[in-house]
Amino acid sequence: MSTFNVPTKNEVSANNQAIFTQLEKGLGFVPNLYAAFAHSETALGNFLAIGNGKTSFSAKEKEVINLAVSQVNECVYCLSAHTAIGKMNGFTEPQILELRAGEASFDAKLDALAKFSRSVSLNRGAATTEAVENLYAAGYTKGNLADAIILIGEITITNYFHKTTDVAVDFPVAQTLEVATV
Repeated sequence: MSTFNVPTKNEVSANNQAIFTQLEKGLGFVPNLYAAFAHSETALGNFLAIGNGKTSFSAKEKEVINLAVSQVNECVYCLSAHTAIGKMNGFTEPQILELRAGEASFDAKLDALAKFSRSVSLNRGAATTEAVENLYAAGYTKGNLADAIILIGEITITNYFHKTTDVAVDFPVAQTLEVATV
């Protein structure tokens, strides 16, 4: 068990305090994982700059990527957070479980994106030819592929950060899902 603490607003730099204020206004609270980034003068701002960047994907498509990759990386924090966010974006619990397994039988385009995201994550960046071809066949472009890799990198950062720090999960904890990782 990690002893990596979650700093309060009063324990972080003035720059990070301003970011906490923005997060509180936008989200209603500062998620523990974000607060833990604030141990660094720059990590939280840098991470949020990536996360707030423009993308060709809708909020739902971003959650497809977040759920599939977080499952491969077995990050309970991110699975819990993105299960809640996925529901806010209209996914049902059964759909979320499918997305975590890297599938979406309920939507062919999202299925290709989930399978691609899972393939990239499982294969440390080297998606299978089939996953790439299926992504294109579903209507995604080379630009979408580039944006997907950025989003996969973004969620991988939080997956790794949580797995290293083990900060407390401050979302309803996602149920366990057993899926093959090879």
